[in-house]
Amino acid sequence: MSNATLSPLPSADRRDVAARLREALLAASFTADGLLDLLGAPAYAALARSETVPALRATRGDTPLETLVRLFLLQQPVPHARVAEFLPVGTCVESGWLVPTGGDEIAATVDVRPYGGPDGEDWFIVSDLGCAVGGAGGIGSADEGVVLGVGGASTTLAGITVRRPVSAALDVGAGSGIQALHAARHATRVTATDLNPRALHITALTLALSAAPAAELREGSLFEPVRDDETYDLIVSNPPFVISPGARLTYRDGGMGGDDLCRSLVQGAGERLNEGGFAQFLANWQHVEGEDWQDRLRSWVPRGCDAWIVQREVQDVTQYAELWLRDAGDHRSDPAEYQARYDAWLDEFEARKVKAVGFGWITLRRTSAAEPVITVEEWPHPVEQPLGDAVLAHFERLDYLRAHDDAALLAGHFRLVEEVVQEQVGLPGAEDPEHVVLRQHRGMCRATKVDTVGAGFAGVCDGSLSAGRILDAIAQLVGEDPVRLRDRTPAQIRLLVEQGFLEPTQ
Repeated sequence: MSNATLSPLPSADRRDVAARLREALLAASFTADGLLDLLGAPAYAALARSETVPALRATRGDTPLETLVRLFLLQQPVPHARVAEFLPVGTCVESGWLVPTGGDEIAATVDVRPYGGPDGEDWFIVSDLGCAVGGAGGIGSADEGVVLGVGGASTTLAGITVRRPVSAALDVGAGSGIQALHAARHATRVTATDLNPRALHITALTLALSAAPAAELREGSLFEPVRDDETYDLIVSNPPFVISPGARLTYRDGGMGGDDLCRSLVQGAGERLNEGGFAQFLANWQHVEGEDWQDRLRSWVPRGCDAWIVQREVQDVTQYAELWLRDAGDHRSDPAEYQARYDAWLDEFEARKVKAVGFGWITLRRTSAAEPVITVEEWPHPVEQPLGDAVLAHFERLDYLRAHDDAALLAGHFRLVEEVVQEQVGLPGAEDPEHVVLRQHRGMCRATKVDTVGAGFAGVCDGSLSAGRILDAIAQLVGEDPVRLRDRTPAQIRLLVEQGFLEPTQ
């Protein structure tokens, strides 16, 4: 269906009205913290699962905060007279934020969700009605132009994005504007693009209601709205990456065959990055019979870019189809229609020889290095968000390793990073462990096997001695030829630096 079936949106030009509404919301503690205090953790968590009954039960009173939660977050009409006591109702109706529903009640035209910024900012994410909490909840099956609010993918991308002062940032596929909102904190100029003009309108509302600088909004697919001479220090995108037959739902389906949309996005980013600039995406990719999925992703990386690609999850084609059929509410449709849609997904995968679909993060960095480094790995384990600093540190370590051959590595000084523990794995009662594992409790929370030399080396790294001198001392302790130890250990040191267990001190 067209966007005409969706409710009219508030005016995006009246930032003065958004400022007055924001002031009233804050005065009533309609914030992320206020919401948690009011609802309690169980009801608050239930919202993320698209379950609103606990929150409705927790807001049966008529305090300003309870009334606002029912109005803007739970899509409930509320008494006009009560709302008028703490909201500028007349102005909000005039500018389209509120609408009379008859019977002396008032309703919201959009959902508004309080969202806490990384430094405690009180932000508000605007979305279409029914889309502020959880996923689409099946609404997308009725309105393909719908604009969703904050979801797990949105917050994941915001958490992994490198945050440093930049001149220009680009949000491709802005949606409700959460990535543009984050970028506005550290970018002098923010440009947001989207194929859906409704999404750009809602991005403007999100920025205005969050008291963030306005972004330059451009309509079009992927990089089409970007001029050939425009480059950026940061590009982010949580694209419509779902691999589906057709493009039924604008908010999630890319409209290209297979994983071509994600590939096009990644390949097109390189030439639009300034030197040292980052492009960061969430993506899906196909696991095709007879093809290495890592090679597939390496082929996406544009020339002149380092890349770090992390696969976080893999689903077989049946799991994947069921996930997105449920997302659209198709599992609640006529059984024959559901089966036909399910068949269409499996037919598409079968035709492309796809056996599974991967999900993860893709980070590019523009580099002038003669030999860019592409790292593709699988890490499905828990991590500690936000990871932006860890992503930046990964590429800084990459630069260090690229500039240091084995001799320079042995002359270097290193320090074991904080919160790394050693685990010894072996049979109970055994004199020596079968292997030693170093484990991080911060950032990527990695674990890696090392031999006894590697464990001993890491344990004494405090920056005071060079790597070579430490190895010489270890050689003397274990009775090994120091020259041979120096020859065979740099590869292990290089791995420990690359994975963030050791950091260079000079």
